[in-house]
Amino acid sequence: QVQLVESGGGLVQAGDSLRLSCAASGRAFSNHMGWFRQAPGKERMFVARISWSGSTIYYADSVKGRFTISRDNAKKTVYLQMNSLKPEDTAVYYCAADRGPLGSNFDYEYDYWGQGTQVTVSS
Repeated sequence: QVQLVESGGGLVQAGDSLRLSCAASGRAFSNHMGWFRQAPGKERMFVARISWSGSTIYYADSVKGRFTISRDNAKKTVYLQMNSLKPEDTAVYYCAADRGPLGSNFDYEYDYWGQGTQVTVSS
C-alpha cells in the first residue's frame, strides 16, 4: 500500500516553531520528496523539496531562511522544520513524493500525496 502520512501540525503563535513529519510506506518514499501548502481560498503552492541524498534542496522564497527540509531514508520519513512562523504561513501542509529523476517545484509532477496537516499561526 502506498501511503504518506503527515503529522505535527497545530495552532501556534507568530514567532513559534513547528516540525512536520511525513512517514511513507511502500513505494511512496521516492527520489524526491516535497512539501506544499494550501491556504484557504488559494492554490496549492510549493514550499520545499529534497532529493534522495539530500544534496539538492529547494525552498520557496517565502520560507527561505525560516524552514528546513530534511529526510531520514532509513525511517522513510521527511521533515519540515518551520521556525519564525508568521500568520501568512497558515495553511494545510501536504507531503508529496515524486518518483521522477529530476525533481520539481510543480505539484502536477508528484505521484503520491498525503492527506495534509493543518498549521495555524495566530498573530
